[in-house]
Amino acid sequence: MEGAEGNAGQPGSAERSHRSSVSSVGARAADVLVYLADDTVVPLAVENLPALSAHELHRAVREVLQLPDSALEAFALWLVSPLLEVQLKPRHQPYKLGRQWPELLLRFTDAPDDDVATDEPSLQFRRNVFFPKRRELQMQDEEVLRLLYEEAKGNVLTARYPCDVEDCEALGALVCRVQLGPYQPGQPTACALREKLDSFLPSHLCKRGRGLFAVLRGREAKAGTGEQGLLNAYRQLKEADGSHSEHAASLGSHYRAYLLKCHELPFYGCAFFHGEIDKPAQGFLHRGGRKPVTVAISLEGVHVIDSREKHVLLGLRFQELSWDHTSPEEEEPILWLEFDGDSEGMPVNKLLRIYSKQAELMSGLIEYCIELSQAAEPAAPQDSVCGPHSASSPAPPATQRPKLRRQGSVVCSRIQHLSTIDYVEEGKGIKRVKPKRTTSFFSRQLSLGQGSYTVVQPSDSLEQSSG
Repeated sequence: MEGAEGNAGQPGSAERSHRSSVSSVGARAADVLVYLADDTVVPLAVENLPALSAHELHRAVREVLQLPDSALEAFALWLVSPLLEVQLKPRHQPYKLGRQWPELLLRFTDAPDDDVATDEPSLQFRRNVFFPKRRELQMQDEEVLRLLYEEAKGNVLTARYPCDVEDCEALGALVCRVQLGPYQPGQPTACALREKLDSFLPSHLCKRGRGLFAVLRGREAKAGTGEQGLLNAYRQLKEADGSHSEHAASLGSHYRAYLLKCHELPFYGCAFFHGEIDKPAQGFLHRGGRKPVTVAISLEGVHVIDSREKHVLLGLRFQELSWDHTSPEEEEPILWLEFDGDSEGMPVNKLLRIYSKQAELMSGLIEYCIELSQAAEPAAPQDSVCGPHSASSPAPPATQRPKLRRQGSVVCSRIQHLSTIDYVEEGKGIKRVKPKRTTSFFSRQLSLGQGSYTVVQPSDSLEQSSG
């Protein structure tokens, strides 16, 4: 759900989406191409494509791939281009939505008219945003795990999932195990890693200066970095695995290990949107400007990620935030996030403005995720995201896994880098700032009524998209 490079960083999965998924269109027969996370294509010959639903195409893909019934909820069909990504509901008709693509681009992106005229989406078979992480690891089918692994790996390598260097090395080591087999002393492993380094680590960690990974110099005392760190992690993985044959252990165990490691990332499985936030005023003239961000929304909360620096600026669970969106005529749409914080030691409410034509979609997705969470059975305790905690938030139990709070971790909030509007209670009322509100946004917090999520017209509602 991220946009193109000129907007918010082009997602790796969208690089191939300039190709149409429909090679021929007829009233009765058509050839449809559905792309998988590993760039392979599933060709489908279908009848009466204009009337075909996403559910029917989903079933056809599962039959070709021989996936179990559990894949019905784990995956969804998406329409994806470099400008916009949309997860389809089962009742949606992909062909009709594809015909309406220019309208969606004009409504939910800032793409120039020329790009709108030439952009064409592809159909992709990807993870369902609304599939809980706890159920993901219950999957036993190796092909299901492989597809989830391939998608997660792509998001890590393209830095859509920002990771600390240590995590990149640990994840890269698992990719080495899958692609190269167990580590074997004496084999030319280092050469294989060097030649395909960008297959194991994100590209921004593969930059070469006067020495390999000059971008990471100065950290070798803590742990090996870059190629050497990856090699060390790969060697240690072999010790943990204990196998000496490439086929001694099922790859499914390594797919599951990769996914389990990704589950530590608070934005795993999110829907991604493009936006901008105000920069803090700097310099004598108090110049600010705007910073491009990616807004990641899942069943657990919201994260605002710096699109260029590849680190989290703000991470909030739904219990810690309130929100609203405004789309006044002749003004820019804004998603408002409100959370508790402090200013010079005094408790305040903070408002963060996210400028985006997708503000309505983001607000609707937050509402829908909360409704799903309230309707779902009680889940196992989840890791708290790094970020501010409201005074009413209960302390995590002692048995909970440790929070991701490494110093300088890319997954921890950097509230000091945000330009927020702060206000405090003053007597019986609230000290108001523009835009004036009659009540706090907190009136919406976890108090949603039942209802369906509908935002996009003239077609049926779309559960999320981005540009």
